[in-house]
Amino acid sequence: MLSVTDVRKYFPIKEGLFIKKEVGRVHAVDGVSLEVRAGETLGIVGESGCGKSTLARCITGLHHVTAGRIEFDGKDIATLDPKAFRRDVQMIFQDPYGSLNPRRRVGSIIADPLKIHRIEGDTRKRVQELMALVGLNPEHYNRFPAEFSGGQRQRIGIARALALNPRLVVCDEPVSALDVSIQAQVINLLTDLQDQLGLTYVFIAHDLSVVRYVSDRVAVMYLGQVVELAVGEDLYKTPRHPYTNALLSAASVADPDLSAKRERIVLMGDVPSPINPPTGCRFHPRCPKARERCVAEMPLLIDSGNGHLTACHFPVQPGEHLTSEHPQIQQQSTEPQL
Repeated sequence: MLSVTDVRKYFPIKEGLFIKKEVGRVHAVDGVSLEVRAGETLGIVGESGCGKSTLARCITGLHHVTAGRIEFDGKDIATLDPKAFRRDVQMIFQDPYGSLNPRRRVGSIIADPLKIHRIEGDTRKRVQELMALVGLNPEHYNRFPAEFSGGQRQRIGIARALALNPRLVVCDEPVSALDVSIQAQVINLLTDLQDQLGLTYVFIAHDLSVVRYVSDRVAVMYLGQVVELAVGEDLYKTPRHPYTNALLSAASVADPDLSAKRERIVLMGDVPSPINPPTGCRFHPRCPKARERCVAEMPLLIDSGNGHLTACHFPVQPGEHLTSEHPQIQQQSTEPQL
């Protein structure tokens, strides 16, 4: 359904009082390629600032890409009619408080897509049907967003996204601003809606347990690039990239005994600046397996079997014990980049 090929999105950095001059670029998304199949959920995880939300906005056409190509049903989205594309692709935003206009009533907010696209029929009836579909009381049609809780506001955002019967919904961290109990309700709602309406999801989050629950395949992003992509259970049981191993070691575990036995992989230093990313593999300044080759050569996403793609010169082998120790090469390669 969706094909992303070598997509790059750079944000210019300009200085100057009267004449603005470009002095650098933020490499928010830098060479991402992936596919989304009809009816599946593709999860995208990574640290804050890795480019997940920027990629989501590129997929939905809210950002124009700097380079690369995004195809929906085999057609470049840059050549599609914006209104026709918007009917097929919708987005659920991260902040349920900031994504709704507090001065407008809920019925009017949900009805906006119907009015913009001139959908004929009883608008009020359709909006109340959408509210009932996402678990809201249809009688609250005339209430303002401030009269709803955070979870209910996110349901309003979901209802608005479903108003045009889209085929692809991009969920940009839809539960990160909610309490844990409310997160479960919204996630179960999204899962039920997918089964009921035949939706396809791109689900973005930084909570690995949430992504594991909802996703068929998972892509791991680091500093604007995809470093690992695999079927969900395969990635969680046998992670190949050192960064994925570090993420999984930091994920919360419900079993306290299992959590106590698990060894945490502590990464050295902070995430490098996307303005001046490291040469070669972008993870090498923090990687416990970094070698000279990692500094000089950027790894490609290579299939290690069963569609498990890893961008690493020295991937973690099954049964290998990864520690937090860092070789000398990292200290030598980090200083010039700072």
